[in-house]
Amino acid sequence: MSAAYSSFFGRLRFGLSRRMLYLWAKSKSIGNPAGDLKLDPLKPVIYVLPYRSLSDLIVADRECVRAGLPRPVRPPRQPLQQEESYVFLSSESSWVGRPDPRRQSPRMGQILDAVEQGCDEVQLVPITVFWGLSPDAESSAIKLLFAYNWVGGRLRKLLAIVLHGRNIRVHFGESMSLQALTAPEPDHERHLRRVNRLLRVHFRHQRAAVVGPELAHRRTLLKGLLHGPMVKEAIRREATENNISHDKAQALAARYANEIASDFTYSIIRFLEVVLSWFWNKLYDGVKVNHIKRVQDIARGNEIIYVPCHRSHIDYLLLSYLLLRNSLTPPHIAAGINLNMPVIGGILRRGGAFFMRRSFKGNQLYTAVFNEYLHTLFSRGFPVEYFIEGGRSRTGRMLSPKTGMLAITLRSFLRSPRRPIVFVPVYIGYERVLEGRTYLGELRGKTKKKESIFDLFRVISALKLRFGEVAVNFGEPLPLAEFLDQQQPDWRAQALAPDYRPAWLNDTTNQLARTLTSAISAAADVNPVNLVALAMLSTARLALDETSLAKVLDRYAALLRQVPYSDSVTLPDMDGQAMIKHVESMQMIQRQSDALGEIMVLDEPQAVLMTYYRNNILHLVVLPALIACLFQNNPRMNRSQIERLILGIYPYLQGELFLQWDEAQLPQVIQTWVDSLVAQGLLREEDGQIHRPDLSSGEFVMLSLLSRSIIQILERFYMASALLLNFPNGSQTAEQLEALCTVMAQRLSILHGLNAPEFFDKTLFRQFIQRLIDLRVVRPDDEGRLHYVAGLEDIAENIAKRVLSAEIRLSIRQVARTSKAE
Repeated sequence: MSAAYSSFFGRLRFGLSRRMLYLWAKSKSIGNPAGDLKLDPLKPVIYVLPYRSLSDLIVADRECVRAGLPRPVRPPRQPLQQEESYVFLSSESSWVGRPDPRRQSPRMGQILDAVEQGCDEVQLVPITVFWGLSPDAESSAIKLLFAYNWVGGRLRKLLAIVLHGRNIRVHFGESMSLQALTAPEPDHERHLRRVNRLLRVHFRHQRAAVVGPELAHRRTLLKGLLHGPMVKEAIRREATENNISHDKAQALAARYANEIASDFTYSIIRFLEVVLSWFWNKLYDGVKVNHIKRVQDIARGNEIIYVPCHRSHIDYLLLSYLLLRNSLTPPHIAAGINLNMPVIGGILRRGGAFFMRRSFKGNQLYTAVFNEYLHTLFSRGFPVEYFIEGGRSRTGRMLSPKTGMLAITLRSFLRSPRRPIVFVPVYIGYERVLEGRTYLGELRGKTKKKESIFDLFRVISALKLRFGEVAVNFGEPLPLAEFLDQQQPDWRAQALAPDYRPAWLNDTTNQLARTLTSAISAAADVNPVNLVALAMLSTARLALDETSLAKVLDRYAALLRQVPYSDSVTLPDMDGQAMIKHVESMQMIQRQSDALGEIMVLDEPQAVLMTYYRNNILHLVVLPALIACLFQNNPRMNRSQIERLILGIYPYLQGELFLQWDEAQLPQVIQTWVDSLVAQGLLREEDGQIHRPDLSSGEFVMLSLLSRSIIQILERFYMASALLLNFPNGSQTAEQLEALCTVMAQRLSILHGLNAPEFFDKTLFRQFIQRLIDLRVVRPDDEGRLHYVAGLEDIAENIAKRVLSAEIRLSIRQVARTSKAE
């Protein structure tokens, strides 16, 4: 509003605007009543509002009239030569974004001139106008989304008037003496900066008290990024290598920082909380949270980095929601740049997401800015969340970890280890994952679809399905300093390179990635869908009578309780019969009736989808399943034989399923599982030998079902070994072997009727080949050709004949010979 109230048309315009606004609007004072302000009636009063806004001025004027205070739109007492008694701290206008509060109003400078020239004391009264309720009290998602308190602009202000006009709250701050604020500085410019700074601080604190805290001041943070030593060096290098000016290189760095950084806003967090509360109630039967006290106990004084498994886009929304609901600060979340879509991207950014490109390769300036941004978050104590798997798992297994974010974290900690960093592994388990059918298509060869805003409508259409419960388990926290003490005891004393890349960084980062991945798996939640999938997919015809299935489920649950995988694993609190009814109610298993009773059946699409849920918990039963495999072809074995054979194959299973035991722990765990299987009647011990049950007994059927849960993994291992051995040593590269394995697995799946796309998932073969290299069973030469150690054939065949049937071994060897001939 211009200084034109003193004219007839100015008064007419203001009066009409006020009448129109208050046809709809209702306002009230909050905090100290306006009438209780201690103002000297003989001295001029200047009201200060934070941003240029006619509607805010109208509301402030209305409340001053109610309280009997001097009106802002009237001239102040002499000797100030002003037409009105108000100042907008920032005079900038904006249609879309919030005005820059540092753009100072010239009117404040004029008033300061008068004071410096000997004017009587001027009383400054800061006024803050809040449109709508506090985010804590507001329950309308639409009103939270368009709250003017968290983003400015005339368009947003118009929406705020419509949505929040009935709940306008006005806060009058205590009066300030302008003379006291400026004394004893003699410099006018310094006076002006000091007054504006103090008023900005007042408005920021008042806003935090009423609306909620600004969790990070984005503008200040971005400005600080460009002054980081590594960023400054990267800017200099960018300018030199690309022959551009320093200012242009710095502007490019600023653009990268703006692209990356989150804009954490309390109102949008509350908006998401309100929307997600409704969404969870619509989508899920319940959300279970386990072991969250572990986080609450370490939250104070530590930099928390959450590392969840990644199964769904729901993961990061769910985790932030639960942390907020449990009085923990929501984290800043690493998100792929593909999610920075119109509308959705803005909401995610204000909800804490910071965006990263899929590859930093060849862009040193972007890399430096991103690293500096993360270092700023870590050093300031903001919780952070990232997915070490890199992307969502399409198979239900933990993916091989990507080490990029962990390496950045390690380097940041080495740069400034004063604030302790603690990793918190998080397992998120779904009874039905939202993207399940999409994953099925991708496993069958369909191209991954690019994320789109229209995915929202697909999510809404999915609400007609029943998704059961979801569980969030917090694993054992891992302090980074303690981990480094174990891996590199002298890490504090070592003279680190200038860019914080010690020689041991890569190896230690890889070990940290494996440790965290194992820790996530060790916090698994077992639900009824997991157990039904585990049992049904082990049957020959994907069918089992209801009574037998209930017994199998009870037996699985008993085994998992008797030998817990870890203290963090959680199990369902229902019996086998109840589990069947629960999964049936979700339409994930079918029932057929005949004269002899009820049969539970999986049809073909259901069976493929259920492999996802079986894989969620496969690592929990892999050791008893492997022991069961040994007794499919062997009627009896002693304990040392069992231990020796499992130790031979365990490193490969550990590499694929991220099992938690090292070689020193494993023998005791094996013996504990043998004892448990004996106690359950699935094995028996006589004369120092472990015997399998009678082949016609129910116990042997149960043992066979248990063994089949991992048989495809063992078949894939044998396939890769057979193909490697079937060609001359040193004749294949890892890529060629991987391709051959994939083709071979596809052929075998057709020959043996295996409708399980993960059986020929090339990623799993790649992991196995890499594990062979890591264990030095295979060595690539300078040209990348693989050379295997002498005796590999004896080792592979000796183990295979113990755990695989003769029919499967023969079929694999025949297909391997065919592949060689082709």
